[in-house]
Amino acid sequence: MNQMTPPPKLEIIPASAPFSEAQRSWLNGFFAGLLSDAPATPLSAEQGAAIMEEDDGAPWHDQTMPIADRMKLAEGKPVRRKMMAAMAQQDCGQCGYNCNDYSDAIASKAEARLNLCVPGGKETARMLKSLYEQLDKAPAGAAPAAAATPAAAEPVEAAAPDPSTLGRSRDNPAPAVFLGRRLLNGKGSEKETWHIDFDLSGCGLDYVVGDSFGIFASNDLGHVDQIIALLGASHTTEVRGKTLREVLQYDVSLAPAPDSLFELMSYLTGGAERAKARALAQGEDPDGDAATLDVMAALQKFSRVRPHPEAFIEALEPLQPRLYSISSSHNATPGKLSLTVDVVRYMVGKRKRHGLASSFLADRIQPGDELKVYVQKAHGFALPDNPETPIIMVGPGTGVAPFRAFLHDRKATKAPGKNWLFFGHQRSGSDFFYADELNGMKAEGFLTRLSLAWSRDAGEKFYVQDRMREVGRDVWTWLAEGAHVYVCGDAKRMAKDVERALVDIAAQHGARSTDEAVMFVSELKKKGRFQLDVY
Repeated sequence: MNQMTPPPKLEIIPASAPFSEAQRSWLNGFFAGLLSDAPATPLSAEQGAAIMEEDDGAPWHDQTMPIADRMKLAEGKPVRRKMMAAMAQQDCGQCGYNCNDYSDAIASKAEARLNLCVPGGKETARMLKSLYEQLDKAPAGAAPAAAATPAAAEPVEAAAPDPSTLGRSRDNPAPAVFLGRRLLNGKGSEKETWHIDFDLSGCGLDYVVGDSFGIFASNDLGHVDQIIALLGASHTTEVRGKTLREVLQYDVSLAPAPDSLFELMSYLTGGAERAKARALAQGEDPDGDAATLDVMAALQKFSRVRPHPEAFIEALEPLQPRLYSISSSHNATPGKLSLTVDVVRYMVGKRKRHGLASSFLADRIQPGDELKVYVQKAHGFALPDNPETPIIMVGPGTGVAPFRAFLHDRKATKAPGKNWLFFGHQRSGSDFFYADELNGMKAEGFLTRLSLAWSRDAGEKFYVQDRMREVGRDVWTWLAEGAHVYVCGDAKRMAKDVERALVDIAAQHGARSTDEAVMFVSELKKKGRFQLDVY
């Protein structure tokens, strides 16, 4: 391992001094910092992995790790554990489970759907399909006990939804009313971000800050009609007891073309086209365009193939709900819920594309419209039990959403703990979301500190993790006081960079070696003092 030799850990404050262990650790670090100007040591790849690894028998439970690396770590494990490694590791609840419970449900054959992991996409679905085929070959004891119970020979009629669970899961959504939206970006912004409001008073649904909100969006009708035209079918063709148009708008996903669609294509064509369709169905990329092939693009690619509408619908995946971090507090605004949503719009060739739910919320739904929703309870992302505990929140861009909720909740409940928010985006003049709210909270002393970072205002890009390092001594002081740290945002880049900044801060201001700093951050996670809401 190539690293600088750290300064010795100085024990200036004796163990007998009248301080807690956290206070003594901070004081030792403070005085050591005064005596040394040594720069922060860069974190090695091995140490970065150690930060994320939890000592729970699932070393692959890391949102930033590629699926190939996760599966390698799961080699030699039972099939159900390999299934868990195949998940996206976000524990987002979009599938209706956490990653571990979803894999157990599949392995026990209590859950037959292998395509529910939205963040994992086709990679996860393909891996789960392959692993599912191994279940019957797995040695005894490799799967949970429930797997030993054969599935019932006769289908069992599903029980009516329990009214008390209305809106508490994706399988029993509640009706909410769309109230409206307002653009958060100013003139000159390269982004399009909306504050969205819903009325929950009619369905009686409530939530706590940290939870996520599930939205059942519908496909764009213009997009649906283009697909019907490519099929050469009629809008009114009956499929599954509905019109083809209704099924395409509300029931099936038109995003990444599933392997099953390419498999269908291969049965309906021949020669080179059949070979390409088969290759795509097996996850290959014969023309280098597989990543861009949604359902419409697949029909255009195999333009001579006209599947029967019924067979075509059977080859598509069901339309999945989308989850968003809640940016409001039920304690502050009962009966109302807010989201902070970036709209996804991009070009592939000459064709405009857009995100399903984000464009639905920005363009298609109108005030007063009703939609199906549910609250997904958070897994390990919540305010401290003790309202006096200080909190440090790091949320650039739309990652500020849950922290706006945290602040409104703490204000409504008169929580006395200190609050520190790190927020960043591209430009201060156009991308400072909720500026009036946050500056007002800071002016009145409720928001103890507000640290900002703008990546496009100056020549050199500057991010929230850079700002954290800049005020590292103060961050360390808050940690010594027992602060909880929260991060919301991109799992693959930002969240990992923030964790490395925390390691640097612990090393530089806590008089720790890099390895000791890594362990310190890992201990924060195990104690629930470092929590992530990432995607």
